[in-house]
Amino acid sequence: MNKRGPIIIIEDDSDDQEILTEIFKELNYSNQIIFFGDGEAALEFLINTAIEPFIIFSDINMPKLNGVELREKVHNNEDLRLKSIPYLFFTTSAEQKHVIDAYSKSIQGFFIKPSNFEKLRSTVKTIVEYWQECISPNYVK
Repeated sequence: MNKRGPIIIIEDDSDDQEILTEIFKELNYSNQIIFFGDGEAALEFLINTAIEPFIIFSDINMPKLNGVELREKVHNNEDLRLKSIPYLFFTTSAEQKHVIDAYSKSIQGFFIKPSNFEKLRSTVKTIVEYWQECISPNYVK
């Protein structure tokens, strides 16, 4: 896990992208924020870039390649798996099937986006700060 790497947000809803942009601006983390509107574009970036992201926030219901399918592809790609990038679902709603599918694919967290701005900000802050403190398998002191 590269704690200084970009935060990847895979979200097809432009309103949610704007809200998350504002939240990350307020929280003032030094990490670059990179948005993708669909899973295919995110997967192509993750496979073809030398950049090692810090964390991935992924919606579930997206066009082309949904979040669960994307997570499976990331998890099954040895190069990506060895980067130890925390992969979290951050979605509007959760069906029990999605939660079970997510954790069966070794997801590191499943969160429902709060509708209240302050609660959403607090949730994002908690998630990022948790992973900033976490030690990963590829940690080098």
